[in-house]
Amino acid sequence: MSKNIKKYWPLFVLPTFLAFIIGFILPFLIGIYLSFCEFTTVTDATFVGLTNYVKAFQDTIFQHSFWYTAAFALVSLIIINVVAFLFALALTQKLKGTNIFRTIFFMPNLIGGIVLGYIWQLIFSGILSQYSMAINLDSRLGFIGLVILVCWQQIGYMMIIYIAGLQSIPEDMMEAADIDGASSLQKLFKITIPMMMPSITICTFLSITNGFKLFDQNLALTAGEPGKMSEMMALNIFNTFYGRAGYEGVGQAKAVIFFVIVVGIGLIQLYFTNRKEVEQ
Repeated sequence: MSKNIKKYWPLFVLPTFLAFIIGFILPFLIGIYLSFCEFTTVTDATFVGLTNYVKAFQDTIFQHSFWYTAAFALVSLIIINVVAFLFALALTQKLKGTNIFRTIFFMPNLIGGIVLGYIWQLIFSGILSQYSMAINLDSRLGFIGLVILVCWQQIGYMMIIYIAGLQSIPEDMMEAADIDGASSLQKLFKITIPMMMPSITICTFLSITNGFKLFDQNLALTAGEPGKMSEMMALNIFNTFYGRAGYEGVGQAKAVIFFVIVVGIGLIQLYFTNRKEVEQ
């Protein structure tokens, strides 16, 4: 049977590979080309060189959205991973009801971003209205609201990954550490965290990229208000492309810049965490 699989593997691989080229590679390359063009539809594109990129970098709102997104990604990265790791530690202590708690913590991840954004908008509006405040009237409140929303949604998902990492640690290592008289903190920093580096790598990568790519929650919760001051990069690109006539090329250029930033940050993070794994 293995010989037949080797003989006919193109029949299985080529359709998927062709679909990947048509559905991803080709639109991606067309998008890069359009970022150098002025257009309203793909068929009337006119090459304008780097003009779109110059306009994109000169856009102060786009610059603000980058730093706003970077701050959000950093804060959410720390909170999500610290809390998820602590929850994972607590739920691997052989306590009663741990499976129920795992399910409860994971459930928010199953709710769509748009729905989640509107749910939390109602919650924040109900709370802040008691103090004559609104989440879409202060970018700082919008920032805090987005952090709370995303942490509530993603902590359970990251917790599952950390639980899998904790369960993969050999028990004999912990038993040997107990025999040697190691304290709980010593076991945590000398055994648990080093052995958890693959899980930490995955969770930090997901947290950073998800933080930068956040769109639907931002749209539903604050819509960039007030005055686009809570507008993150993905929403800024969307509003540029679909909300400003004649700026389709600029929006496309911003999308390419956004892609390079997300890929670059992801690769840098993977490089350092992988190097840390090797050192361990």
